Amino acid sequence: MSNLSPSQLRAARALLNWSRADLASKAKVSEQTIHRFENGTHESSPQTRQKLARTFEDAGVDFTENQGVRFKPTGVTVYDGVAAFEDFHEFLYLHLKQNGGEVCLSIYDEPLLAKYRKDPEIHRSRMRELVGSGRVTFKILTTKSSWNTRGYIQFKWMPNQQLLPTGFYAFGDCLALVSFVNPLSPYVVVLQSGPMSEAYRQGFKIAWKHGEPPPAKRIRKT
Repeated sequence: MSNLSPSQLRAARALLNWSRADLASKAKVSEQTIHRFENGTHESSPQTRQKLARTFEDAGVDFTENQGVRFKPTGVTVYDGVAAFEDFHEFLYLHLKQNGGEVCLSIYDEPLLAKYRKDPEIHRSRMRELVGSGRVTFKILTTKSSWNTRGYIQFKWMPNQQLLPTGFYAFGDCLALVSFVNPLSPYVVVLQSGPMSEAYRQGFKIAWKHGEPPPAKRIRKT
């Protein structure tokens, strides 16, 4: 949203109870730039306004017509079964294509993701394209994997992670819970909630710092 206005910026900060320093830290924009933009003493570039708007949107803020600001409506979507698992990956791709951002995935058994795909290489090709564009990053915390980066994945190894047939995705304003408990029917619940996605992402970042490099002799880039 490159037409973000000073009044919307102030209202969005108030909605989230963020100080200018909070926003500056999250958006990687100087506090002075934010102060001057809010007070109308400096016209920020479209790139800066876009960065600020995306930071608010990732936190669950929606910008509406007539200078409006509100929390995004929270939605829940369920994808049940192998065919629906394809639909989930289509949703993931379209969401990333439109919004960009960081994908954070934590899963014990990473190969399960490909096991139930009709043609996993289609997903991989799309992800390589998005990551190659510089608008998307893709990080996976896992215990069991082939460690094949497919040309787009960043891996960290969690050797002591509990063996559970589940996974958690955070991307944009979405948090997806993936269950492989039923071996014939992958089950995905997507919560479209910026605050919940951000809360999970913060926990993921802490775990990422403590993750280990993948076993050196096993990692493959292609």
